Amino acid sequence: MILPKSNIISNQTIEINGSKSISNRLLILHALFHNIRIENLSDSQDTLLLQQALENLSDTIDVHHAGTAMRFLTSYFAIQEGRTTIITGSARMKQRPIKPLVDALKELGAEIHYLENDGFPPLKIVGKKLEKNTVQIAANISSQFITSLMLIGAKLENGLNIILEGKITSIPYLEMTLKILRSIGISNVWEDNLIRIAPNIQTEKNSQIIPFVVESDWSSASYYYSLAAIGRGCINLKSFKPYSLQGDSVVKEIFWEFFGVNTISEGAEAKISLLAENNFKLPEKIVLDLNDTPDIAQTICVTAAALYIPFEITGLETLKIKETDRLQALKNELFKIGCIAGITEDSICSVKFFEPNDDIVIETYNDHRMAMSFAPFCLIKELTIENEQVVDKSYPDFWSDIKECLTQQND
Repeated sequence: MILPKSNIISNQTIEINGSKSISNRLLILHALFHNIRIENLSDSQDTLLLQQALENLSDTIDVHHAGTAMRFLTSYFAIQEGRTTIITGSARMKQRPIKPLVDALKELGAEIHYLENDGFPPLKIVGKKLEKNTVQIAANISSQFITSLMLIGAKLENGLNIILEGKITSIPYLEMTLKILRSIGISNVWEDNLIRIAPNIQTEKNSQIIPFVVESDWSSASYYYSLAAIGRGCINLKSFKPYSLQGDSVVKEIFWEFFGVNTISEGAEAKISLLAENNFKLPEKIVLDLNDTPDIAQTICVTAAALYIPFEITGLETLKIKETDRLQALKNELFKIGCIAGITEDSICSVKFFEPNDDIVIETYNDHRMAMSFAPFCLIKELTIENEQVVDKSYPDFWSDIKECLTQQND
């Protein structure tokens, strides 16, 4: 995919599909309780793979690159009494750790076997009734491990108590799960390091069909915030609620504080306008802890590099176990757009900026966010994005949508 050097077209309106994070949670809950009608479901590859897996009655399920599906299905199949399932995935999936989740499920009484390497997929899961209702799990590795347990908690006879150990990462994603559970009638409470999920007792009230309209995806919106910040223009996005379940909605505050992009909400139309203030004075340095929302780190780094704003971002320990080692990949590709960066196990910072070469080719490492986060840099220089179809994982219409906001520059 070649993106020529471009200018932003102001006041274009883009409608982003439903949130992948919300959609995937609802699909598991629908499979467990059958009382949800989901509207505006994400059309991302991850969501389609999860949907297909839940409808698949075969003994072997292949989730390819879909990490969320792997984690959520591990708990789901662990409680499918009388069914034995093998879950496998891509070569990269077989390198992504799942031991903390498997250990927690085994503590509850699940029967799960590793088929290749200890601690990693593929898994053989023998579904059974889980009698225990209390489990401990490390909270600093992946919020999806915890969410996976939360989603099945109400299906257990005595509910589920989850004791979180250590520093808790991606807190908004856990809060999102709890709010979704409450919205379909499942009681829960989170106090200190203990999450309690009440058992779901079938009544006439909670057996009724509950319509749930999935709000659009805020992490996908972040790429348009980047366009507005670099191009100093205005972009309209639909369909976004004023009060979001998604932690990544913090992108509104971050891009206002550091890049001068104001978010104007029109609630009646479920539309937001991203308006870059032309007289905004860029900061001397961006210092952020993204422990709660690590998925927007790449977008922020690319935006800062394009505008030559020094940055120091911490709280990124979970990026090393994503589709790729995102910290190393980000360091590699930032260099190509003129930013020397340093990384640790949980942080990235700019060291020096320089004028990049004209022949910029961005590798994506089978990571959808690498492709999308670097795309707005075409407002600075022409660039090529390799393996551009990787965006199908979360946002299949990304390239056609973003081109609606761009017009080629004539140097």
